[in-house]
Amino acid sequence: MAPVVFTVDAILFDMDGTLIDSTPGVLKAWATFANDYALGDSTKIAHETHGRRLYDTLQEYCKIEGEKLITEISRFEDEVIQGGPTDLPGAVALIKQLERADAHLWNIVTSASNKYAPRALERAGIPLPSAGLITSNDVTAGLVVEDAISGLRSGRAAGARTLAVCTSTPRDVLLECDARPDYIVEDLT
Repeated sequence: MAPVVFTVDAILFDMDGTLIDSTPGVLKAWATFANDYALGDSTKIAHETHGRRLYDTLQEYCKIEGEKLITEISRFEDEVIQGGPTDLPGAVALIKQLERADAHLWNIVTSASNKYAPRALERAGIPLPSAGLITSNDVTAGLVVEDAISGLRSGRAAGARTLAVCTSTPRDVLLECDARPDYIVEDLT
C-alpha cells in the first residue's frame, strides 16, 4: 500500500486498545464486578462498555451512585492495573519518535480517569504527554487514532480525521460501521 501523506496540527491518541492493552485486567475486573453485582456475562459487558467512561458504566450496570461509586471506580481500576496493561505493537516506538520531533504534537485522549490513565501508561512503558490537555476546540486539523467505534465517531464529530486501529475491532466491522474512519491499520507498526 502506498503511503498517505497529510498535514495535521496535532495527533490525539486513544489510550486503551490503541496504545495499551489492558484487556486481561478489564476482563478480570468485570468478572469480579459481575459476581459482586450479579450482572451475568462479564465478557459481554466488557465489550459493550469498551470506550465508555467507567463512571457511566458502573452507574448503568451496577446501579451505584455517590461515594460508593467513587470507591468502586478505584477498586475496578486497581484490579485492571493489577492485570498489567501492556504496550501495543509500535506504540512506544511511535510515541518516542513523536517526542523527538515535537513533544507538543501529540496527546492522549481517553475515557479513563485521571487517576487510572497515568498508572496504566506507566505500567505499559508509554511516556506521558507533555502538552497537557487538548480538547476538540484546540485543534483545527487533527488526527484521532482510535480502536473503538464510539471513539471514531467522537473524532469525526469533532471534525478530525480518524485512523482506526484494528487491535480490538475487526477491519470488516470498522468498514461497515457508521463511524466511517478515514484510514484503517492493523496496529501502530
